[in-house]
Amino acid sequence: MKKIGFLSFGHWTPSPQSQTRSAGDTLLQSIDLAVAAEELGADGAYFRVHHFARQLASPFPLLAAVGARTKKIEIGTAVIDMRYENPLYMAEDAGSADLIAGGRLQLGISRGSPEQVIDGWRYFGFQPQEGMSDADMGRRHAEVFLDILKGEGFAEPNPRPMFPNPPGLLRLEPHSEGLRERIWWGASSNATAVWAAQRGMNLQSSTLKDDETGEPFHVQQAAQIRAYREAWKEAGHTRTPRVSVSRSIFALVDDRDRAYFGRGGKEQDSIGFIDDKTRAIFGRSYADEPDKLITQLAADEAIQEADTLLLTVPNQLGVEYNAHVIEAILKHVAPALGWR
Repeated sequence: MKKIGFLSFGHWTPSPQSQTRSAGDTLLQSIDLAVAAEELGADGAYFRVHHFARQLASPFPLLAAVGARTKKIEIGTAVIDMRYENPLYMAEDAGSADLIAGGRLQLGISRGSPEQVIDGWRYFGFQPQEGMSDADMGRRHAEVFLDILKGEGFAEPNPRPMFPNPPGLLRLEPHSEGLRERIWWGASSNATAVWAAQRGMNLQSSTLKDDETGEPFHVQQAAQIRAYREAWKEAGHTRTPRVSVSRSIFALVDDRDRAYFGRGGKEQDSIGFIDDKTRAIFGRSYADEPDKLITQLAADEAIQEADTLLLTVPNQLGVEYNAHVIEAILKHVAPALGWR
């Protein structure tokens, strides 16, 4: 069995061709798609966070709203850029959203990727300490966030408080028990996957990673997952970690699918640079008739290694069509691969 969810970037644009022409459209349709996905039997509704862009940004109001409208589906992010986050305030927001959802939050976080503006985290009031990079700052924010989620007291209480305090040092409230074990790290390299394992986080690996060996994307990603699991074992954690991979997958089952995605060309990996120094490999998309998709996906080593698959959806095509995309995978592809 494999958990299957969707991942939306929440793009919006005031274009006649888009069904999400405003931020309000994107937010409300994201809630509706999560409800529809739950009704179809999908396992997760995940959202990407990008600042200074016409995409989803502040995640916690959306996560809380989805949690209030659904009952079973996992609700998550992939990912929150920790360079922009106050980890203490974030812990309060996350605790609140998780309690509203009844403990269904699956928070993916990361040191971040190239953004729309130069050093955007500076506008949020953050500055790396002397000798630290912005990536170091993001990882430090993550470590503070993880410590806070343990629920241990750390703040000295006021001897004359406005309201009575429990004994001892105080923790942030609201605290949601178990959320600490539902934090995921979005890793682009093998080294950061190992770092995540050592700190007891689940692993998210997306449709791109550092090109470290020159092998096909899915082969490199599978090796990353194996390195992560070995590091997890060596760290001595007692629970079983979770691993997700993201893919763009479209089963061509009707004329709309063929019009949108039936290009007829052979999909393949591509190479690019996400900054001046980092060569990255971008994984291929999959779009084909269901029987051909089944064969192609069975050969994807990283999908086979992962326990969770996130389907990236073209949210600007609207809720009804994206629900159809999810249903087509669940109905026509997943059972033959043993995922359902």
